[in-house]
Amino acid sequence: MPTSLSLFELIGLLIALSALFGFVNTRFLKLPDVIGITAVGLVFSVMLLLAGGVMPGLTETAADLIAHIDFPEVVFHGMLSALLFAGSLHVNLANLRAERLPIITLATVGVLASTFLVGGIAYGLSMLAGLGLSPIHCLLFGALISPTDPIAVLGILKLVGASKKLESRITGESLFNDGTGVVVFMVLLGLAGGEAEASAGSVLGMFALEAGGGIVFGLAIGALALAMLRRIDSYAVEIMLTLAIVTAGYSLAESLHLSAPLYVVAAGLVIGNLGPGKALSPRTQAHLFPFWQLIDEILNLLLFGLIGIELLALEFQTRHLVVGIVMVPMVLAARWVSVGVPMRAMQRLLPERDQAHTVSVMTWGGLRGGISIALALSLPGGAEKESIVWATYVVVLFSILVQATTLAPLMRRLGLSNPAGTSAADGH
Repeated sequence: MPTSLSLFELIGLLIALSALFGFVNTRFLKLPDVIGITAVGLVFSVMLLLAGGVMPGLTETAADLIAHIDFPEVVFHGMLSALLFAGSLHVNLANLRAERLPIITLATVGVLASTFLVGGIAYGLSMLAGLGLSPIHCLLFGALISPTDPIAVLGILKLVGASKKLESRITGESLFNDGTGVVVFMVLLGLAGGEAEASAGSVLGMFALEAGGGIVFGLAIGALALAMLRRIDSYAVEIMLTLAIVTAGYSLAESLHLSAPLYVVAAGLVIGNLGPGKALSPRTQAHLFPFWQLIDEILNLLLFGLIGIELLALEFQTRHLVVGIVMVPMVLAARWVSVGVPMRAMQRLLPERDQAHTVSVMTWGGLRGGISIALALSLPGGAEKESIVWATYVVVLFSILVQATTLAPLMRRLGLSNPAGTSAADGH
C-alpha cells in the first residue's frame, strides 16, 4: 500500500473535499458560496493539523508531498492568473467610474502604506519572538497580506443590499489591490533573491514599467479577444479563448517582462464589461461567468488544502502561532490606517456623510483569501517561509471565519444595508 499520495491523487482528494464542503455549506450553513466553502475548507485544514499531532505518519506524508510540489510554478503559472481573472471578470466597471479616485488611491497608496505598516510591525514582532526575520521578508509578508478578495466580499454586499457606491468602492479597491499587491510582492521577492538592485529609484522604475506595461498589454489582448468573440457564438470555444488569455497570455506577459497579474486583471475587465453588450450572447454569458466563479471556488479550496499540508510538514513552534495571533489586530489596524488616512485626505474632493462608517466596513470587509495564501506558498523554502506561512494562515483563518461571518451584522448595525432590497449594482 502506498505511503504517500501522488500529485494527481492529492488534487483528486482536494476536489472531492471541495464538493463535500460545498454540500455542507449549501445544506446547513447557507452562507454565500465563496465564504461558506472557504470556511469549511479552513476548518478542515485545522482538523488536518490536529490530526497530524496524534498521527505522526501524516507529517511524513505531508513532507513527501510538499517536496514534490514546485509551489512558485504552481502558484504563478497556474492558480494566480485564474484567481485574478475570475475576480476581474465579475466586477462591473461602469459602476466604478464615479469611485475611480478613491479606488485608484487605495489600490496604490493604500497598498504601499499597508505593506510598509504591516512589514514594520512584523519586523518588531519577529525581533521580540526571536524569529529573526529580515526587513525584506517582513515587507514580503506586508505585501502578500495586503490584497483582499473581491469575489468573497461581493457576495456579502449583495446579500445585505449595500448601496451601489459602497459596493463599487469596496469591490473595485479589492480587485485592483490584488494586482498591485502581487506586483509589489514580486518586486520585493526579486530584491530578496538578489535579482534586482535595492535602490528606491530601481524599485519605483521597475514597478511603474511592469504595472503600466501589464495594463496596456491586458487591454490590447482583451480587445483582440473581443473581436474574436464577436464573430462566433459557441460557449465552449469562447470559454477556451478566455482560458488561453489566462494561460498563454499570462506567460507571454511574463516573457515581455510586464506585470502578468495586472495584465490578466485588465484583460478580465475588458471581457467582463464589454463582452456582454458587444460579443457574448446570453447563452454564452450563462456558461462563462458561472464557469469562472466555479474555477475561483475550486482554486481557493485547493490552496487551503495545500497550506494545511504545508503546515503539517513544518515543525510546529508555539511562537509562530503567537505571532500569527498578534498579527491579526495589527493587520486590521494597518488596514484601517491605509484606508482611513487616504479617505480623510480625499474628504474635501469627495465629501460624504458616513465616511467613518465606510472606513470601518472597508477595514472589516477587507477579507484575505486565496491570493495571500498563494503568495505565501510561493516563497522559497527556509525558516523565513515557515514564519510567514503560519502568520498568513492565522490571519486568513480569522478573516474568513470571523470577519466574513460578522460583516453583514456590522453593516446592518451601521445602517449601511438594505435587506428589503438589493444592491443597485447588478454585476454579472
